[in-house]
This record gives sequence, C-alpha cells and structure tokens, in this order.
Amino acid sequence: MSSGPSARAPFHFNSAAHLLRIGRERAANLIEFREALHNCAEDSIFQHTFRTLEEHHFLQEGFSNDFAHWAYSDCDETGLAERLAALDVRSFTSIADLRQKLVEIVDDYVQSHPQAAARVARKPFYFCTSETVVLPTSLVALSLEEFVEGVAQVTIHSIHHHFIEARLRLKLQSNDFSLWLEKEVGLSDVATRINRIDIYTATLEGVRQQIVRIVKTAIH
Repeated sequence: MSSGPSARAPFHFNSAAHLLRIGRERAANLIEFREALHNCAEDSIFQHTFRTLEEHHFLQEGFSNDFAHWAYSDCDETGLAERLAALDVRSFTSIADLRQKLVEIVDDYVQSHPQAAARVARKPFYFCTSETVVLPTSLVALSLEEFVEGVAQVTIHSIHHHFIEARLRLKLQSNDFSLWLEKEVGLSDVATRINRIDIYTATLEGVRQQIVRIVKTAIH
C-alpha cells in the first residue's frame, strides 16, 4: 500500500494546556445572565460551548455546554436548559452569530417565563476564558500514511486542540486536520468529510477513529 498523495508542507502534531481565567462577567439570575452574554469576550462564548466539549465527553449524563448545565442544575429551568443544549454550535460561522442566538434563546425564555427572570440561582455563573499554551509533539506527517499514524498515536488532548480548539482561530470555518488535507494535500472532499464529524455524538476517541477511517479511504 502506498502512502497516497504527498503533502506540500508537513503537519506538525501539537497538544495544548489551558489556564482557565475567570472573567469580569458573573450572573446570579437569568437577567444578569442575558446581560453577561451580551458583554463577555468572544473567547468566553467559545470556552463554554466548544472547549468544554472535551470535559463533557467524559460525563455520562448532563448537557453538552456549560450554559445549559447551569440553567438546569443551578436555576432549575429545565426548559431553558434543553433549548440551550439543543443549539448546534457546528452550524455557526461566527462567534457573534452564536452569541446572538444564545441571547435570543434566553430572551424568549424570560419573556415566556417572567417569574424566572430574577430568581436567584443556587450558584452564580462565572464567565471564563482560557489561555492556551501550545505543546509541540515529536510527531510530524509528510504523507497520508504518516498522518494516519500520527492521529492514531497522539493523545485526545491533541485531537481536541486540532479538531475543536482550532475552530476559534479559524473563525469556526474548519479545523487544523481538514485545513492541512485541503491546502497541503489537495484532498478537499476528505477535508470536508472530516469537518462534518459530529462533535456531539462522538467522543474524542470516536473522532480520532473516524478521522483515521476517512483518511484511509484516500490511501490507495
């Protein structure tokens, strides 16, 4: 079996460590929560939706984003939690649009449940951001075979860094794996298929296995 098309530039596998920082925004009820959603940093919106997928993948129950989890566990607003959890973050092409939709969901819920608006939550919601420290690994790929081997060997933290974390840097358009396959190897179809992997229903280990399976189809 050959290694398939060669890349114009290598793919360097990195991992990352994150230093969580508590931001200025804090919400003790839904009115404050709506206001904080308006004003918090874009990185904070990303932190509580995309980044925390890494943590929620290890949970057996609960919701896929921090906003929904808080609405359920600390506010007892199951309806709001379900609406926030149902939001498919993959369908957004900008953090601004994602923020606007989150605000709309909270606005609609507060309007239809006015008694819930000022009710004090069990615990306040602290809007956080994350400072990323990139950690290079020794794995480098110049062919599809080497790429598959690298994906199979790296930690799930590396998978998260390249497949989920990169979306903030790439304005939610893609991920590092797909970008390299399209730009450096010329495999647009493979890149698109990888970018469509469901980050909700698949664990990070499942994401790894799907990437390997998809790329192997391009190796002849």
